[in-house]
Amino acid sequence: MARDSAIPTESFEEILAWLNPDREVAATMYVQLHKDLSNIFKWRGFNDTEGLADEVFDRVAKKLPEVRPTYKGDPRLYFRAVANNLVKETLKKIKTHVSLQRVDLPDPRSIEGAEDETADMEECLQSCLQNLSAENRELIVGYYAKEKQAKIDHRSELAQRFGISVETLRVKVYRIRVYLQECIGRCLDVKDQRK
Repeated sequence: MARDSAIPTESFEEILAWLNPDREVAATMYVQLHKDLSNIFKWRGFNDTEGLADEVFDRVAKKLPEVRPTYKGDPRLYFRAVANNLVKETLKKIKTHVSLQRVDLPDPRSIEGAEDETADMEECLQSCLQNLSAENRELIVGYYAKEKQAKIDHRSELAQRFGISVETLRVKVYRIRVYLQECIGRCLDVKDQRK
């Protein structure tokens, strides 16, 4: 269940102004960003996705006076970084608060259902990847191919290979990811209807 956000009106106005000087465009971006953040938490398996998205906005609102004057680039990326940190914090809390007393073992049928769901998602991902152009498929797969410093270096190499800046690469990957998320969602809906 989503909780009430603690963002004061003036902080909310600052967030909108940071997203875009045009208030209507900013409001549209806000709604889409909230949905995107909720999806991040949904894909990570959290239940209170709306509440966690609200928490991201609360945290950004508190830090906004410090961050906004020096931040360069798309502010939505900052929100996503805060969301990723919140995911890590929440997972850490879950790990440290798990009690081994009165542990109920999961029903094997629910494990099979989760495995089926994972298999469906993997199948949909592969299908959606095949719908991409060869260049976009290479770009998205290459973008997430490495870890740590190798990932940073590899992304620079990808940008050079495609003759674009790293910032443009990020935008292209973001657009491809949005397409894939929507495509996977449609594919999973079709699979659910068949069951």
